[in-house]
Amino acid sequence: MIPLPAAFLGPPLAHRGLHGPGRPENSVEAFEAAAAAGYGIELDVQLTADGAALVFHDEGLARMTGAEGLVRDRALADLVALPLRGGGRMAPLDAVLAAVAGRVPVLVEIKDQSGCLGDIDGRLEAAVARAVRAAPGPVAVMSFNPASVYRMRGLCPEVPRGLTTEDFVAEDEWSAPRAVRERLTAIADFEGCGATFVSHNRRQLGMKRIAELKAAGAAVLCWTVRSPEEEAAARAVAHNVTFEGYEAALAPA
Repeated sequence: MIPLPAAFLGPPLAHRGLHGPGRPENSVEAFEAAAAAGYGIELDVQLTADGAALVFHDEGLARMTGAEGLVRDRALADLVALPLRGGGRMAPLDAVLAAVAGRVPVLVEIKDQSGCLGDIDGRLEAAVARAVRAAPGPVAVMSFNPASVYRMRGLCPEVPRGLTTEDFVAEDEWSAPRAVRERLTAIADFEGCGATFVSHNRRQLGMKRIAELKAAGAAVLCWTVRSPEEEAAARAVAHNVTFEGYEAALAPA
């Protein structure tokens, strides 16, 4: 098991980059702004039709580009040609990591490709593995779907792995069978997939399982804080925070 590097426990992580006017979330411009300011970066990846890892959060294109359809149905070249709403550009993961060039740590969230937090074909994980192996600086990977983290353990065991976690009880938010949601809520796959950190819902940091993992030496990150007050509360438990919508201090008070 590979511990989360200390770089991820220093300056806060900018959620989908340091986005704002002219710098949409998960854009090249948002990542450059984060790196220039000294913040770590959290980003998302989706699979393209031709097997690339595109830095993009949603399955669909409408919210961020105004285009119809799904990321998985288009080739990378077509996707990177689409302008983002509000300006800015999207890019594949390897290009983003090369541009960041190791200046700050990058936390890669692998988005669930099963639609039900279940079995996956591993194509996205293979693309992520190719990109992170060549990364010039600190990189770690995580996912809500433990199947992705198990895959990454086999593909690049040298890269730190974690689980994105919360209370999965709400059936209307998660398209997964109840037994699956209960297992995920219990973070039952943490040891098996070789995880060494979690990024947990900041509203639920009081869960007993989080305290147990922290006591056992796991790093605890959290998502997503949107004010200094929320950050202060989260830091009572979390080692570091993922933030957006305000200017987080580079070092906690």
